[in-house]
Amino acid sequence: MTPVVRSRKPSLRVERSLQRAGHRILAGMDEVGRGALAGPVTVGVVLIDERCRSAPQGIRDSKLLTAAARKGLVPRVHRWALASAVGHASPAEIDEVGIIAALRLAGSRALAALDITPDLVILDGNHDWLTAPEDVGLFAYAGDGPATPPVTTMIKADLRCSSVAAASVIAKVTRDELMVSLSAEHPAYGWEENKGYAAPDHLDALRTQGPCELHRRSWRLPGVMQGQMGHDGVVIEPMSVERA
Repeated sequence: MTPVVRSRKPSLRVERSLQRAGHRILAGMDEVGRGALAGPVTVGVVLIDERCRSAPQGIRDSKLLTAAARKGLVPRVHRWALASAVGHASPAEIDEVGIIAALRLAGSRALAALDITPDLVILDGNHDWLTAPEDVGLFAYAGDGPATPPVTTMIKADLRCSSVAAASVIAKVTRDELMVSLSAEHPAYGWEENKGYAAPDHLDALRTQGPCELHRRSWRLPGVMQGQMGHDGVVIEPMSVERA
């Protein structure tokens, strides 16, 4: 007998259940660029309420879509969602505070760009990187920005929840377009194709050219010894720990 293949199409089942529990305005949130060697980490957020019907056809986790499909979905997501936004944390900020705190910074910036505060954030994964550790169980504050709303985490939320899948799409398209634009200033690294990830052409350029100011210098960059000088004359510092 042919096995049943489960569809990876996300839906609003989880969101509707949470809305029935009293969380009327929900925020799906997802990040991209966490594992890149260069460029920012980027967080997308998509707000929905009970008036937002089924998500645009074709919405999936961004990793399951072609670049053209993702780009075509962005305007449809904007029309469908109650609100949406994207936030970034720069390579320098990643180096300064660590990747987890940089994710929190990017997510807080995405929330601050919204005119509406959600009742609950659905975060992909099993770790709440959005809430500051000292504020777990409370309303957290991101500097002078708005209060960070309560968070629920869900493994594979980008495969299950339409709002989170939509957030992954807008984050991926925004970051990819940024890396393509930055590649014109740093053509040796091939960012127009690899988007700052550890592709062979990027690694080869790191070995021959050294890193530039947009590389995450606290990371152990492949082919680059710690203490080696980059082509811009800046010494690569030892790799930092991943701080909360």
